[in-house]
Amino acid sequence: MKTKILSCLVLFFAMISCIQAQKNVEFDKDNFPDDQKKTVKEMIDRIDDGIDLLEEEPPHYAEALELFLVANDFNPNNAMLNYNIGKCYLHTIQKAKSIPYLEHALKLDPNVAANLKYLLAMGYHYNYEFDKAIDFYTKYKHSLTPFELTEYGAAVEKQIEECQAGKELLRNPIRVFIDNLGNAVNTKFDEYTPVINADETILMFTSTRDNTTGGDIDSDYNTYYEDIYITEKDGEVWRQAVNPGKPLNEKSHDAVVGLSSDAQYVLIYKGEKNGGDIYICWKEEGEWQNPDDLPKEINTDYHETSATFSPDMKTLYFVSDKEGGYGGSDIYYARVEENSKPGKFKFEDAINMGSAINTPFDEEGVFMQADGRTLYFSSKGHKNMGGYDIFKTVYSNGTWSEPENIGYPVNTPDDDVFFSVNLTGKHGYYSSFDEHSFGGRDLYMVTFLGPEKPVMHQSDYELLAFEEKPQKETMLEEEVELKEFALVMIRGKIMDQLTHSPLGVMVEIIDNQTNQLIASFISNEQTGEYLVSLPSGKSYGLAVKAKEYLFHSENFDIPPTTEVKEMYKDIYLKKVEVGSKIILKNIFFEFNKSNLRPESIPELERLVKLLNDVPTLKIEISGHTDNVGSQLYNQELSEKRAKAVVDYLLDKGIDEDRLTYKGYGFSQPIAGNDTEEGRAMNRRTEFKVISK
Repeated sequence: MKTKILSCLVLFFAMISCIQAQKNVEFDKDNFPDDQKKTVKEMIDRIDDGIDLLEEEPPHYAEALELFLVANDFNPNNAMLNYNIGKCYLHTIQKAKSIPYLEHALKLDPNVAANLKYLLAMGYHYNYEFDKAIDFYTKYKHSLTPFELTEYGAAVEKQIEECQAGKELLRNPIRVFIDNLGNAVNTKFDEYTPVINADETILMFTSTRDNTTGGDIDSDYNTYYEDIYITEKDGEVWRQAVNPGKPLNEKSHDAVVGLSSDAQYVLIYKGEKNGGDIYICWKEEGEWQNPDDLPKEINTDYHETSATFSPDMKTLYFVSDKEGGYGGSDIYYARVEENSKPGKFKFEDAINMGSAINTPFDEEGVFMQADGRTLYFSSKGHKNMGGYDIFKTVYSNGTWSEPENIGYPVNTPDDDVFFSVNLTGKHGYYSSFDEHSFGGRDLYMVTFLGPEKPVMHQSDYELLAFEEKPQKETMLEEEVELKEFALVMIRGKIMDQLTHSPLGVMVEIIDNQTNQLIASFISNEQTGEYLVSLPSGKSYGLAVKAKEYLFHSENFDIPPTTEVKEMYKDIYLKKVEVGSKIILKNIFFEFNKSNLRPESIPELERLVKLLNDVPTLKIEISGHTDNVGSQLYNQELSEKRAKAVVDYLLDKGIDEDRLTYKGYGFSQPIAGNDTEEGRAMNRRTEFKVISK
């Protein structure tokens, strides 16, 4: 009996102690011993300073949090202090740390703040405790007055729906590896908005580091100014990121938001003008030029925050909160006008992408994959698990598919914005925070698992010309049942034929069926590299032009495919020197005739331009055939075809004394005539420099 009484007394005093421990202790000197009264005054001053920081615009949550935590170490049982600590944590990266403080505030005084249950619901939401979050969102909603319910009820219901979606996404995680990019890229500061080029060799991103170009701290946000950083891949490893300095970075905020497939154009966000505008910067002779703000069709008096080019540089997708949208920020697109020149873009009027993409909530962080038909963006309005989630939509048969949440663990209950993907879609890059980060937000690479499709590497791709019709090259091995044609990425280097030194020169792509220029760009002067993505299932002409060099042309058909492919082609240019010869690979004749086909016009016009650019140049046009048929027949056919080219040039105003023509029949083969491939190569038109 004595033992039972003692046990009951122990339990009783434990309960009393527990109750006392849960009592709300105000910061009043009467609640503390004499030797702590001076400290109480110091803590009250800290708390008052913290509250002042929260009342600033914008609130300084991180600074206030530091003050509150010191006061909490002195007195952990103050409801309002725990509430404020929890509120501050909800506005930092470490949102889940808000939970124990808000729970403690609830125990100390459930009525300490009208939105306490709402903030606790948010804490559970961010921590993937969706059932608890739903419970507290619901309790908060039931506590609202009719007026408050009208004001806030829909937003709370949206957050409950996000928790329901989060439960479903959590049950069906996607198969991915997520790897931190390491300390060559990430620092103790924030890194975000990663964008990559098509072949995943260049990564640009934004960071707020202490060595930014301006070097100052933005007092409004208590962070260093944003700067753009660049890293390049060395094998499978990213090199040490560097700050490129001016003109990409200036003394204020500079954030990268878009990068062209070939990394020759970068889109930059600057917030100082019109509430935020998009600027474009491009490379010329290997150097970045001064950023230009995009024209009025893109930038308005409203907020334009992110943008991305289609791989053919013919369309710009961008985000704006201008009037007339579906609500919040919407995604728009604008076509590039036909007469635009590289670096000096003109646009048609912007068009809203419509209600299939845009919602009454915000859309942000738009990125077009280099396949030309998969658009990634972030949204608060589709089926998301909280904040911004990353979605993708695919263009097929003239429409965009219903946006698809790319799933957990890439998407989280926090904001997930700016997701860049390589050409094949295997790797994605984004910014996030976890306990193993280097500090702040870090950049990560997502590897999507599952069956991988082989990428075709064609190192020796000989393109044929001078055919009665364009020669079909078997680039893709198997026939497919087509649903939608995919893009093929063509890449290589352009170099001097003798020295193999890289050349930065103009490249033009012509649609052979329509004779229209569909792409023009300049190869990288330092490396000679070029890259262009083209729809499969078409015939193209490629022309390379450079001062003091003979122009170079290729012709090729890309068979239709539904898979993204790669093709490699290095190009060597010849100097304009006496005796130099070049094959005109995009000259086509009707079968067994000397009539020029319409597909020949772009090539002929390039020859006209060369002769006009070098008015002293004299050339010989020569025709060549295979050995099928008699020598006399082939001799006459080759001469008639050479004359047809000269006649075209004469009609364009080229002086007759600068032009000669000659038919060589099959006397000068460049390949064997025992195969169809060899015979096709022998059927050609050439020009030779007689004098310059």
